[in-house]
Amino acid sequence: MELRDIEIFLTLAEELHFGRTAERLHVSQARVSQAIRRQERRLGVALFERTSRRVALTPVGRRLREDLQQALDLLHAGLARAQAAGPGADRTLRLGVFGHAGHELRPLVDAFRARHPGSDVQFGEINGNDAFTALRAGEHDAHVLWLPVAEPDLTVGPTVLTGGRVLAVSEDHPLARRGTASLEDLADNHVVDLGPDAPEYWVAAMVPTRTPLGRRIPRGPAARTFHEILSLVAAGRCVHPLGEVAARYNKPPGIVFLPLDDAPTLEWALTWRTATDSPALRALAQTAADLGPIAL
Repeated sequence: MELRDIEIFLTLAEELHFGRTAERLHVSQARVSQAIRRQERRLGVALFERTSRRVALTPVGRRLREDLQQALDLLHAGLARAQAAGPGADRTLRLGVFGHAGHELRPLVDAFRARHPGSDVQFGEINGNDAFTALRAGEHDAHVLWLPVAEPDLTVGPTVLTGGRVLAVSEDHPLARRGTASLEDLADNHVVDLGPDAPEYWVAAMVPTRTPLGRRIPRGPAARTFHEILSLVAAGRCVHPLGEVAARYNKPPGIVFLPLDDAPTLEWALTWRTATDSPALRALAQTAADLGPIAL
């Protein structure tokens, strides 16, 4: 079966309509009909049940669709890996991450090195108040950023990490004694003001401006780095939501990390400047896509 015939069969199996299939593939409806009849003659079985009102897959057609889709996906993945492994894929990439997130990305880095023996990844630390600066300045090749990222000059690649959130509070805070926190609790406290250098929509994805019930969340005092945030929290001047990876690798005195069970799961994606797309970046992105997100 030729690749074009496979494409026609899989598209018809999805659309279940000869006209829409022809339109989608930019071929004539007769071409679609001929390809399906040729496949059925070759296999000696009917792949579709056709009436004047409907088109449906036969049991054999359904099984063939599953097998061919899997084979086609593997073919496309192989071609993408071959393209990513081309000249220029083997080099050291500078990857910006928050805090200790690089430790969680070891499976991705190991897989990338195994596929491209001449390649490597070096981590650089970024902060929530200027997470785009080093990337746009060319100091880093890519960043791992929480979503959404909707910047016109940046490409958002595959999700590499997923995880929950925690709320950092001082050890003598009433919430610390309760042992848990919710997003509604933020309205009764101040959270850190990260300043104007990062897009507001992006900051709000981690540090919302309002609770689910619409109550305003007060912001201030200001902080620029992770350690400044922790110092303010320990002093009892504010509370602050963070990714749970912060609690995994940090045990600062005077601070308790409480689970924020009602907060949406965070997704962190590989992000780079569109203008500096390269074989090495595509190779890392393809490795990440094949590996799938790492759950924290």
